[in-house]
Amino acid sequence: MSEIILHNYYRSSTSYRVRIALEMKGIKYRYVSHHLRLGEHLEPAYLAVNPQGLVPALIWSDGALHTQSLAIIEFLDEIQPQPPLLPPDAHGRARVRMLSQMIACDIHPVNNLRILTALRTLYGAGDEDVANWFRHWVNETFQPLEKILAESHETGRFCHCDSPGLADICLVAQVANNARFNLDMTPYPVISRINAECLTLPAFIKAAPANQPDAE
Repeated sequence: MSEIILHNYYRSSTSYRVRIALEMKGIKYRYVSHHLRLGEHLEPAYLAVNPQGLVPALIWSDGALHTQSLAIIEFLDEIQPQPPLLPPDAHGRARVRMLSQMIACDIHPVNNLRILTALRTLYGAGDEDVANWFRHWVNETFQPLEKILAESHETGRFCHCDSPGLADICLVAQVANNARFNLDMTPYPVISRINAECLTLPAFIKAAPANQPDAE
């Protein structure tokens, strides 16, 4: 059986999500870094692995390629069911996917490196313009996300009840990104509480950007 390989970058929030899931599942993997700001993810050698040229990309032990962080995490949850990252009931799974996709589908696609770079190169945006753009789109989703979490009886220590799962993985990775853009988290006490709770757990600590071999 071949080793499992994770192509990623320490500061990539989508890579961070997958690292957390791998650590929670206790799955050993080889860490391969691609420096996004230097364009290493667009080099021919990596495009031969993942034609989309994005991270993360997970090469499973049988050689199968898996990309897109949410798809990778659900694959890991199926291949290694314990501890579960999704609830056992259909309503619970739908809620966790909703919370996860609010972050992964509504915030990340408009705030990832490709978009922020395009704002600079195509439209001449400066650093403060880019930061304002980033903060605007985070707030657009964090405001309703905070309300949903605060008002739901299903919110517990974590986003859904008292065990960390997919929604918490997405939340923590996003909050880490927010810090780079000095986003004010004061309006989001529930999100902040859940984030702090997650960051006491070994899997989240080990997967954190600052603890990766390519961290700058």
